[in-house]
Amino acid sequence: MAETDSRPSNFIRQIIDKDISQGLHTNIQTRFPPEPNGYLHIGHAKSICLNFGIAEDYNGQCNLRFDDTNPEKEDIDYVNAIQQDVSWLGFDWHGEVRYSSNYFDQLHGFAVELINKGLAYVDFSSQEKMRELRGTLTEPGKNSPYRDTSVSENLALFEKMRNGEFKEGECLLRAKIDMSSDFMCMRDPALYRVRFAHHHQTGDKWCIYPMYDFTHCISDAIEGITHSLCTLEFQDNRRLYDWVLSHITIDTTPHQYEFSRLNLEYTVLSKRKLIQLVEENHVNGWDDPRMPTIAGLQRRGYTSASVREFCKRIGVTKMDNMVEMSMLEACLREELNSSAPRAMAVLEPLKIVIENYGDEEVENLTAANHPSDETMGSRSVPFSKEIYIEAEDFKEEANKKFKRLVLGKEVRLRNAYVIKAERVEKDQQGNITTVFCSYDKDTLGKDPADGRKVKGVIHWVSASRGVNAEIRLYDRLFSVPNPAGAEDFLGSINPDSLVIKQGVVEPSLIDAELQAPMQFERTGYFCKDKDSQDNKLVFNRAVGLRDTWAKMDQA
Repeated sequence: MAETDSRPSNFIRQIIDKDISQGLHTNIQTRFPPEPNGYLHIGHAKSICLNFGIAEDYNGQCNLRFDDTNPEKEDIDYVNAIQQDVSWLGFDWHGEVRYSSNYFDQLHGFAVELINKGLAYVDFSSQEKMRELRGTLTEPGKNSPYRDTSVSENLALFEKMRNGEFKEGECLLRAKIDMSSDFMCMRDPALYRVRFAHHHQTGDKWCIYPMYDFTHCISDAIEGITHSLCTLEFQDNRRLYDWVLSHITIDTTPHQYEFSRLNLEYTVLSKRKLIQLVEENHVNGWDDPRMPTIAGLQRRGYTSASVREFCKRIGVTKMDNMVEMSMLEACLREELNSSAPRAMAVLEPLKIVIENYGDEEVENLTAANHPSDETMGSRSVPFSKEIYIEAEDFKEEANKKFKRLVLGKEVRLRNAYVIKAERVEKDQQGNITTVFCSYDKDTLGKDPADGRKVKGVIHWVSASRGVNAEIRLYDRLFSVPNPAGAEDFLGSINPDSLVIKQGVVEPSLIDAELQAPMQFERTGYFCKDKDSQDNKLVFNRAVGLRDTWAKMDQA
């Protein structure tokens, strides 16, 4: 799947075009500012593609900055994983990786400036008292009894906070704005809190940490960000950002623009819910192929190009909407249909014995790696007296619509011969264990000599040369389109989101590269998983050959 060269148009790019034409900016500077408290997901991919894509298209720069203001929930492993995800998506950040913690000294200085201007105070109210004074969406808040503390006393108290003389939760530094504001974020928001926590970048230098909203806008200003792009939930916060920047001494005042976040069917993108899935072992870690994390998508077999194409197709708007999972899956199918090499794998093996084939004979047949791309070359596939086919590809009796192997009739083996089912062997429960067949040795690569037509084609694997493999059939993690809207989202986990088969694959797959996508003929697109070992191959299904959920979605 080739990505088109034309630049996508959206309201943010129209704003940038206007800013450039009016001479407001000569160099476009964006940033991607994740908090390192979890793995990135497909929603973050949308933001990454937007910020880095704009920087590329306008010959600007995009910073990668970690807004690392909460050391209790952050981890260096998340920092490393996020950098890997951005690189995997195909983007390079400008200069060194940045951290908001790089600016802690400056942030502290700006807090002192606000105190000196009478615009910040140290509040010793309990959390319960603060909630009571905060008011509601329909009732204004009330001033804290500490709101009118003198500037000199607030400076001394804030210094004590920095020196670790107060306990965690004992006090906060708050902005003095307007407790009667219609916007809750403007009702004297917290700027600093006491935390005796080791920070992954600054170590134990600080025991007070700035709040995200105070830090975020100042970090943008320090870095000279021209267009600060955020999702719609930060729309009200823009008022606080503008207030902070207008009351401190700083040269740059970035403007924030909000766009709708990604909502994707059959999954959840709330970090809190994703953490719950991981910590309660509903999935096997952050990179579980059922997770909407970038690491999970990569492990499942998604390509960076397909994810970028998906982000391009969904666009950038101010309207919240739910995107169909089938759109993401279609982007992968379209790419892999033309780019993925083919291979044969049998997921539910049924033994076939070709009675008129030599007992010890093994032929190495040639199979094209792609049916319509000769440049992808070919491979050798061993053929022997005993082979495996899919159990569902054989029936003792069937109507004319069944184009596979039927007792007394013929079918073609992919890249091999025409065989005819002669008789079956069953176990005591009546289950078919073996199908005995004959083969026409003159049908390799050509139709039978007498002109009879064989319509069906099925895949197979040599029983003696095939390799046992664990096949993990991944599906949508949830069984309802909007699990986030359910009262108990865990109750809608799809019990069939992972089905494991013990299959057999052709021997060429021993050397398959990890996470390199391929098509198992007639089955779907798969990739070799990192759990594979020398004596145990593991393959993950990325997506089926067609959308099997389409009819269910319409029901």
